[in-house]
Amino acid sequence: MIGVIGLGYVGLPLAIQFARSGNQVVGFDVNEELVEQLTLGRSQISGVSHDSLTAAQATSLSLGSSPSDLAKCSTFVICVPTPLSVSGGADTSRIEQAVEAIAPWMRKGSMVILESTSYPGTTEEIVAAPLAAMTGLRAGSDFCVGFSPERIDPGNPNFRVGNTPKIVSGIESCCLNRASELYSEAGISVVNARGVREAEFAKLLENTYRQVNIALVNELAKFAPALGVNLREAIRLAATKPFGFEPFFPGPGVGGHCIPIDPQYLASRIESRLGEPLRFVALAREINAEMPTHVVSRLVEEMVKEGITVVGSLVLLLGVTYKRDVPDMRETPAEEIVRLLRMRGVVVSYFDPFVEEWDVDGNLVTRIEQFPVGSPTFDGMVLVTDHSTFLNRDYSGVARVCLDTRGVLEGDGIAQL
Repeated sequence: MIGVIGLGYVGLPLAIQFARSGNQVVGFDVNEELVEQLTLGRSQISGVSHDSLTAAQATSLSLGSSPSDLAKCSTFVICVPTPLSVSGGADTSRIEQAVEAIAPWMRKGSMVILESTSYPGTTEEIVAAPLAAMTGLRAGSDFCVGFSPERIDPGNPNFRVGNTPKIVSGIESCCLNRASELYSEAGISVVNARGVREAEFAKLLENTYRQVNIALVNELAKFAPALGVNLREAIRLAATKPFGFEPFFPGPGVGGHCIPIDPQYLASRIESRLGEPLRFVALAREINAEMPTHVVSRLVEEMVKEGITVVGSLVLLLGVTYKRDVPDMRETPAEEIVRLLRMRGVVVSYFDPFVEEWDVDGNLVTRIEQFPVGSPTFDGMVLVTDHSTFLNRDYSGVARVCLDTRGVLEGDGIAQL
């Protein structure tokens, strides 16, 4: 029996994938309210339908919030969050709590796999060694330990847990073989890693690569207009090269967990262990963090051109989640945009079909219930998140000034970032 610890955007799809492949699965989460909603078939995760959740529970998936629910499990997969710590590294407290929850049920032959993103060394230091100390069993011989980084892309309809190659590693070759077998039998393509730390590093490398390249085009977005260049068109042209180039596009900032947070784990680990800063990560983070300021500056510039008084003006943010077609608000750049607009005396509202209520620093942002049409209601509008429902609409009657930060809107009077 497989126990999946953590039923968020990583753990829940994985638990269902294991269940579909014929395994008996226990989905565990300390959030009792979440478990109750999931038990009722109410999925909180985009990409996991209510029907697929209900179907899994009808066959081989059970859910629980008590550690005793894991008692019959022989395999444990840890999929808990690792937020940024106060010191700027990975907060591994939830991994530690998961280890404590499974320790009483460990026995010879058990296997534990970590999927949570963290710094190289986490699997050995936070999972294997503590479990050995708690149980008296030897990691790598009495029980297996491995790491397999999650590769979930929320809102992506093309790549999900079942068809995304999975990096798999183990602290010993026997652990690697067992972990590889587990995922392969679940219908997932497996890529074996030579070592656990290389697998942990690979996850951070993937997201650092994205962070740095997004920072590059975000910085270019500030200067390309002064050269008379449409940056998005230049990127489109460069992307026709069939080798050596991958397109990244500018935007209002970066959100979610992977891009703004994960590279910090690597930077923090290197600095704490080696005393050297990871300069590319620091610079990329700085550039991306400046984008909300650039967005507000561009909006104000366009408003001034139209003779609009900024103080007391009405501005609508269109889409406030961090990514298209998902309800996820983690690290969304829209939050900083609201702060900056409020500092300028702007009255901010938002429209987002995925977000029913939103506050910034304890102050609610007014939600527009329906997509605005008719004569201009707002002085300014900023497309922050390009939800599918926002495409192919007429924005001429929404606001006197419209700023598109994603390069997806067309029409007269729409300014680009």
